[in-house]
Amino acid sequence: MENKEPVIVSTTLEAGTEKIWAAITDPQQMKQWYFDLPGFKPEPGYEFSFEGGKDDRVYVHRCIVVQVVPLEKLCYTWRYDSYIGESLVCFELSAEGNTTTLVLTHSGLESFPADNPDLKMENFEKGWQEIIGTSLKNFLEKN
Repeated sequence: MENKEPVIVSTTLEAGTEKIWAAITDPQQMKQWYFDLPGFKPEPGYEFSFEGGKDDRVYVHRCIVVQVVPLEKLCYTWRYDSYIGESLVCFELSAEGNTTTLVLTHSGLESFPADNPDLKMENFEKGWQEIIGTSLKNFLEKN
């Protein structure tokens, strides 16, 4: 039975929505905690790609921005060169006083090849926990 549940990572950050929005949309800031995406634009239809992986396995990620609500929501498709499947990554921001809750949802993971251990849900869960809960949090605290 395929698991159709998305990966959801929620964290409360000690920063306003403007600061977090800049961190998730400005290529100069993104490369310090996420991936190097030169020229990234938070505009529907903007296509970008980057490499990521571990050990000797490198995956070319192909993405297209599909939804932008400034200071609130950024979504893009996420797929891999040479593999079937397409997923959706959404960052959603909601301010609460001096803090902002960021909810990252990565859905459609069941569309990736089930026989590739690198593309298992647990790896996405671990990866996003690290990226959002540690890398982004540390970046925002330093800047």
